[in-house]
Amino acid sequence: MAHPHHTSSAYLLEILNGRLKVGMTHEEIEYLDKAGQAVIKTSRRDIPFIVAQKADGATTVASTMILAAMASIKVFATGGIGGVHRGAQQTFDISADLQELANTDVAVICAGAKSILDIGLTLEYLETQGVSVIGYQTDMLPAFYTRESYFHVDYRLDEPKQIAAAMTAKWQMGLKGGMVIANPIPAQYALDKTMIDQVIKDAVAEMNEKGISGKASTPGRDRECFLNNLTLKSRYDLILPFFGSTPCILTASKRISKQ
Repeated sequence: MAHPHHTSSAYLLEILNGRLKVGMTHEEIEYLDKAGQAVIKTSRRDIPFIVAQKADGATTVASTMILAAMASIKVFATGGIGGVHRGAQQTFDISADLQELANTDVAVICAGAKSILDIGLTLEYLETQGVSVIGYQTDMLPAFYTRESYFHVDYRLDEPKQIAAAMTAKWQMGLKGGMVIANPIPAQYALDKTMIDQVIKDAVAEMNEKGISGKASTPGRDRECFLNNLTLKSRYDLILPFFGSTPCILTASKRISKQ
């Protein structure tokens, strides 16, 4: 979900029939929903091939940032960013999302890093790349379905105007790259941390046993989670706070830019 710099409207970004889409019709959204896993997971490296083959692509955080930057969109929201996978010391399995955050001037509002990741190493990687992790009204980085992890954010900011001021200052100084703005899932929808930790432990063990890694691992691990009574509703619930914070940050950013 992206917010163009010149309006408070929200757009969905995808690739349909080889066309980069910034905003989709109701019919196009229904089409993607019915297509399901047939739509190709598309990161930076995949975009030229999806476009050349006139295929459909489901954008990752990295490719959504690219499309957003092309459309002069400075802020977008997603469920959670990718990151460093568990066992990356041996596999080097690191999401392209992190390099995109280091190089593309788009702020990403999310419910933290996906729970399946090595969150500590993800934060270390972001620090090395100069990417700030902001907690919106929270000191602790949320972990997708849960409101907390074992890790703290770089900066806690409680007002959209504070976040907007930091974004504006960074880009006016010519410092490239985005920001991670962590906005936790509402408490009433959050899952129990002890339960989700066990689900992830079991899912990781099974994925390792089956030898699943790389871009195939996230859908596989997500399926494992859903088999353990994680509902689709929870994934929509974690998006709910973004409908308030995203336009507020964007509006504050535009005001600061005009000063």
